[in-house]
Amino acid sequence: MDFQPFFDWLRDNLLTVVAVGITAVLIYHYVIERDRAVKLSRKYRNSIFEAQSRIFLNATQYLISGNKDLAIKEFLNAVDLNRETIETYFALGGLFRSNGEIEKAISIHRSLIARDNISESTRLAALKELAVDFDKGGFIDKAVETYKDVLKINRDQQDVIQALCRIYEDTEDWDQAYNYRVMLSKVGHENQSETISHILVQKAKAQFEKGELKDALEDLDDAFRFAPSVSAKIFRLKLHLTQGEMEDANILLMELLKEHPMFSTFLFVSLEDFSPKHPKYEEYMNRLDQLKKSFLNFHDVDLVTAPSVILSKIRLLKSANRYQEAFELLDRWMKNYGQSDVLKMEYIKLLIAVGKSEEALENTQQLLNTLSGSLTRHYCSQCGYNSDEIFWRCPQCYNWETIQFRWKV
Repeated sequence: MDFQPFFDWLRDNLLTVVAVGITAVLIYHYVIERDRAVKLSRKYRNSIFEAQSRIFLNATQYLISGNKDLAIKEFLNAVDLNRETIETYFALGGLFRSNGEIEKAISIHRSLIARDNISESTRLAALKELAVDFDKGGFIDKAVETYKDVLKINRDQQDVIQALCRIYEDTEDWDQAYNYRVMLSKVGHENQSETISHILVQKAKAQFEKGELKDALEDLDDAFRFAPSVSAKIFRLKLHLTQGEMEDANILLMELLKEHPMFSTFLFVSLEDFSPKHPKYEEYMNRLDQLKKSFLNFHDVDLVTAPSVILSKIRLLKSANRYQEAFELLDRWMKNYGQSDVLKMEYIKLLIAVGKSEEALENTQQLLNTLSGSLTRHYCSQCGYNSDEIFWRCPQCYNWETIQFRWKV
């Protein structure tokens, strides 16, 4: 089932949803407090509740219209009227935070935590809100500390664990990211194996860059035990090249191409990302050249029709200035297996490179008549984030291995 339309609607109507939720809570509080306020005269009690109702209604209308400043002003009036209305403080703190007034939100939530006359569940809720304040305000160390304080009270806080996972992954603290993903797998309902595999790969890369090959191999083995992710396979391929295991490298390359042909468009780009300062840099690059030659000679029936694979071959040939071979290869492929906008563009470039200007002009005119898209880009299958860069973890929704490809020009 596709939930994206629902999420789009929720994003567009977030203020309305918040307003309705706050109003429901306040009405509930109104009913409870009305029955409990036996010490006040009926006339005085009714006047207070009437004033509160008017304030809450005004605040809700301001929220729906998007006027946060006036909504905050109304909630402040509600606090002045009755300082025991806890829900009003939570609503006010949330509004301050969403309005960018982080320090005021922090002050409100700290004042709630310091109260003696609130329940432990309310104190825990205020502590969580304080952690979110720190998080949104960029006070990462304080956010982490406060999130952990919440978990000390109740370890089954899935949203808190997810927040810690996001922070540690953003800061590339892979040890802690791994620990909290494992914790999340125990309290949540979603399988975390793929994500944990990716995190262990990142940890292995960090070990490799420090020259600790043994530790990198151990982390990579752990990654495969959780899930044979694409990033794990590409990094293992890189380690095969580093260690001179060319037979294993060729076998793994063929396996990768057959299982994930779309990734061939940037597989070699990933492999070329190797530090020149590494002591085995020259050996590695020579072995990578050998792997490229093997790839160019692949004639597997399952791969010969894949547009992404042929595009990878064309780009490798071009990078080696072998334009005539690239042209002949693409010319045969287009005659036998069809066309795509990306490959048409590559074909036009090759026509120009081999001196066939008239054919290039003719093909350009045909392409312009059918052109309707944009340049080839990657996008996230979960949230739609667009980028020309390779990303294993989406910078927008933080999901792993959601990268997809658009075959357009």
